[in-house]
Amino acid sequence: MNEPAASTPPGAARSQPLMSIGEVLGQLRVDFPDTTISKLRFLEAEGLVEPQRTAAGYRKYSWDDVARLRFVLTAQRDRYLPLRVIREQLAQWDSSGEQPGRARPALVAVGPDGEVPGRESPEPAESQVRLGRADLVARSGIDESTLVELERLGVLVPDPPGWYDADALIIASAVAGLAAYGLEPRHLRGYRTAADREVGLFAQLVAPLVRQSDPAARARAAETARELAALSEQLHAALVRVGLRSTLGR
Repeated sequence: MNEPAASTPPGAARSQPLMSIGEVLGQLRVDFPDTTISKLRFLEAEGLVEPQRTAAGYRKYSWDDVARLRFVLTAQRDRYLPLRVIREQLAQWDSSGEQPGRARPALVAVGPDGEVPGRESPEPAESQVRLGRADLVARSGIDESTLVELERLGVLVPDPPGWYDADALIIASAVAGLAAYGLEPRHLRGYRTAADREVGLFAQLVAPLVRQSDPAARARAAETARELAALSEQLHAALVRVGLRSTLGR
């Protein structure tokens, strides 16, 4: 966030090489290994980044887009800033013509599940993250008693023999953020119930692809699941915003 913005000649932004969403994921996962394609799409849906689109509808990102994403991910990971505050800071940069920083590392290829072939990440990939209880508590900001209650309610379920993955860290961090506003674990049981309903529905949609032995079909199943999850996040956020309009007087 504190990197000086590189000076860009007029019109240079248009001449910047553009990247696919997979290439952007490869760039970001070096420093943010928990990042997923669904996460990038969610941040786009929240208006934090606006990649260009090809005639066929494919996303194309500039280096300025990557710089914005780096700032957003850093603000979430290191400062636990809500998206509302991050959006306001980006709007200030936009209005002043500044940028949160720009870096130009080499492009890398990314596999169908977001992996970077031939490269060892500094941290395990998302599906391989394993945290103990103490690590989860330290990194998420919740305390041990909250973790016990989340497990009792089924909001957090450790993998045998008691490890927590990247999604568990996301859940715990979100709970810590909600707790700052006064929400307690007992208020979150409905989230688990609603998620279980969606899992059952989405599983029916991807099951035909999962049952196929073709690796390409399985890759499509994984991408379909990520897309469904991202769309679900967008739908949920929009429904909450609509529901709060009367309370906010809008």
